[in-house]
Order: sequence, then structure tokens, then C-alpha cells
Amino acid sequence: MKRIKAKEEYCLGCRLCEISCLVQHSKSKKLIKVFKEELDKIVPGVQVEESGHVSFAIQCRHCEQAVCIEACMTGAMHRDPDTGAVICDQDKCVGCWMCVMVCPVGAVRTGDAKHVASKCDLCMGEEMPVCVANCPNEAIVYEEDDDDKE
Repeated sequence: MKRIKAKEEYCLGCRLCEISCLVQHSKSKKLIKVFKEELDKIVPGVQVEESGHVSFAIQCRHCEQAVCIEACMTGAMHRDPDTGAVICDQDKCVGCWMCVMVCPVGAVRTGDAKHVASKCDLCMGEEMPVCVANCPNEAIVYEEDDDDKE
């Protein structure tokens, strides 16, 4: 399965990955409208963490042994049978935050006003996740996992 990987040595902390994700998951798909009208309704699936001169993107790793799926009491967190991606069905999510508590990388976050979990969905339907496509320094890549190559 292809996975998103962060290369912290190339990350500039520009946050274009976050902005691209916000626009991709907005209703309008328009940058200015997102920041003027929709920002409080969207949680990006990627978040840039910074510490001193080091910065890197954190998003769901779509773990093979996804503890968020095991912890989800409603079945909202599930694996897409076609892509293998770990997806949150926001219609089933009750906001218990078990997935947030157990995520080993801190990639599942409390969502918008609907009180549901939010995480990277690999931009389902797109050829490449927008965070990867719009990273100017190739600090985020989308490639086959080393464990899957064997």
C-alpha cells in the first residue's frame, strides 16, 4: 500500500500542505473563501509541527495494525477495502475520542462543530494526496511502504 511519509530534513515549515488540505476538503474549493468563511468548519488532515529549526508534517500513517480501528466503538474508523486506507465515517462517529487517545502519532484530532474525529483520508478519489502534490520541497512523499515491498 502507498503511504505518505514526511522527510523532516526537507521541510521548510511553509504549511502549504495544511493549506492545500483545507482547500481540498472545503465546500467551495476556493482558497480565499476557505479563509474568509469556512476555516472554522474544516480541520486539516495534516498538521505541521515545529521545534526550533526542525519542522515536519504529521498525518495518519494508515497503520497496518490500526489501533484507532480497534478502539472505535461504533465502527466509524474502518479500513477502505479498495485502497487499504484508514477512514473515519463521520456519520457514524459519536465523538468519544478513543481514536484520538490511542493514535501513536497524534494524527487523529477532534473535528469541527459536528463533534467528530478528523484525520487524513489520503484525498480519496485523487491520484495523489494534495499535501504531497503541493509540497514545494518534496518534504512529503507518497510511496510504497518498505514493509509492503517484501
